[in-house]
Amino acid sequence: MNEIDEEGVKDDHHITSIIEDHERICWGCGLRLLLATDSPVFKCGWCGAISTQIRIRKPDSACFSRWRRTRDRFFVAILLLFMSFVICAGVWAVYPTVFSISYFCGIFHSSITAILSLITISSFCLAAFKSAGAPVSVTWGSYPVVGKNGLENFTFCTYCEKPKPPRAHHCRSCRMCILDMDHHCPFIGNCVGAANHRHFIIFLISIVIGCFYAVMMCSYTVFHVWPPQLESSASTDTSAVSRMLKEVLTGIASSVLLLSVRGLVLLYLSFACLSVDIGITVLLWQQLYYIYEGKTYIAHISSQNSGNGGCQNILRFFNCPYWAFRFFLIPTNTAKFQESSSKFL
Repeated sequence: MNEIDEEGVKDDHHITSIIEDHERICWGCGLRLLLATDSPVFKCGWCGAISTQIRIRKPDSACFSRWRRTRDRFFVAILLLFMSFVICAGVWAVYPTVFSISYFCGIFHSSITAILSLITISSFCLAAFKSAGAPVSVTWGSYPVVGKNGLENFTFCTYCEKPKPPRAHHCRSCRMCILDMDHHCPFIGNCVGAANHRHFIIFLISIVIGCFYAVMMCSYTVFHVWPPQLESSASTDTSAVSRMLKEVLTGIASSVLLLSVRGLVLLYLSFACLSVDIGITVLLWQQLYYIYEGKTYIAHISSQNSGNGGCQNILRFFNCPYWAFRFFLIPTNTAKFQESSSKFL
């Protein structure tokens, strides 16, 4: 009997140790959970919070945070100076030639420049200085306070030490969690998230259109600054295209030293705006592709499936009206897309 009792006591201790090993505490509601397996990731059946092995992380040093803030401010200042220089120098170098053609032509192109400049600067300010999407504060930590499914699919942010909503990520530069975070852009000194993603895309579109317009206007003005060199180079041999281009480039290179400040500004604006236009076009195409796929850049690199791709994602992103869905999409699926877009908004 004693041997049987000792075996029973050992079994009880073994069962107790197993229960203690599989007992977890939910960080969201504070309830004690008994898990069937010793899994590092589990979901609370009451509040819906997802718990993982919490690693205590040291906060970033003051030097590291100061360096990131200085870097972002430097890039923002550089971008503001470049946009101001393109607008002011372009008006100073190009518009004397435009107004020399006709007064109506000068007013027309001045209006286009003013509209593009206003859209670019306003969208930049909204993307840079508006909050990227701070999550709302929720109650957590105790069972009586947290209701049923009150923290559904929430995780715990070890940096902020508070709940992190689904599709949110912590940015160490902004030192906060961002809803639907796409990436941190140092050129705007801010994250691209749910609240300013649309302004960021509009800013990219305005930069692409504005730089293309600046290249066209500068190129048109250059052909009026160097009419003698271009005409003499083209009249030597009209049959040999390569020889003509060589003489044109030779004439331009030989006349650079004799150019005025206006000509040098036109050259710089042409090459600078063309380079920026190519780079921003690639970035804009990448961003529109991710929006089409219904995911962000972070979701793309982490291979997260965020939904079905399609043109409806782009229409929802730009908050298009219902008639746009009927015009661009299949009529039979328009009602379904409208319902999903209303949920998204």
